[in-house]
Amino acid sequence: MSSPQDRAADLITAFAGSLPFVYLHAVWFAGWILLNEGVFGDAAVFDRYPFGLLTMIVSLEAIFLSTFVMVSQNREATRQNLRADLDFETNLRSEVWSVHIGRALGLDPDEIERHVQETLAHARTELSTGHPQPTDAGHL
Repeated sequence: MSSPQDRAADLITAFAGSLPFVYLHAVWFAGWILLNEGVFGDAAVFDRYPFGLLTMIVSLEAIFLSTFVMVSQNREATRQNLRADLDFETNLRSEVWSVHIGRALGLDPDEIERHVQETLAHARTELSTGHPQPTDAGHL
């Protein structure tokens, strides 16, 4: 189960990777620059060019956002590892069941494995060359 901090990091990362985040920052930066260039009067100016305060705020935001992204990436990597483990277990179970069912039906597991290896080699050749290769359609 994820902690409230983990969920918060995921929510922040999801928002930071969205277009509304970009639009919000575009409006914020434009407003900051217009306000501090005296467009609305000199009384509103508090961060003159080269906008040192804005630069510091954006830098701090970048530090925190990069940390949130790394936390979310670590959590996603953990989820991917769990999925890979479950996929491996499922594949192993399927293989064991297939061998037992094949034997019960009187099929030769070695002959089936040879055919699987041939099919995989054929598929790899097609992928590496980018060209379909003719197959022995009568042999399954």
